[in-house]
Amino acid sequence: MKKLQIIDIGKVVKLSGLPASTLRFYEEKGLIQSIGRNGLRRQYSDSVLEQLALISLGRSVGFSLENIATMLTPKGPDIDRERLAAKADELDRSILQLTAMRDGLRHAANCPAPSHLECPKFRRLLNLAGKKRFQHKHRLK
Repeated sequence: MKKLQIIDIGKVVKLSGLPASTLRFYEEKGLIQSIGRNGLRRQYSDSVLEQLALISLGRSVGFSLENIATMLTPKGPDIDRERLAAKADELDRSILQLTAMRDGLRHAANCPAPSHLECPKFRRLLNLAGKKRFQHKHRLK
């Protein structure tokens, strides 16, 4: 059985690369929790480093802190596989869209048309950007 190691907030900052303010914010949100204090300094179990890595991974793929909080339990991570599959599908759609936009920009950069607005591929790219902006604007309302 692994012995519980207690680490100071300063060491967590150094090992995780996150500022102390982020650790306090994550604690406020219930994502991590300190196990006590040494004077004014928070103390954490060394398992907090794994939790911070999970939070970082979740954030990097687009999960909100609220989504991540539901996956972190006192007994360890409880990750919904269906939610992971849905996020992977969402990333696939984003990759396809970004790839199409990249290809359109590369084409426009080398297009022999006298004007970008005369280039059919560039016009499609404009159309796509306009639709995306329209969808995003209406989602915010």
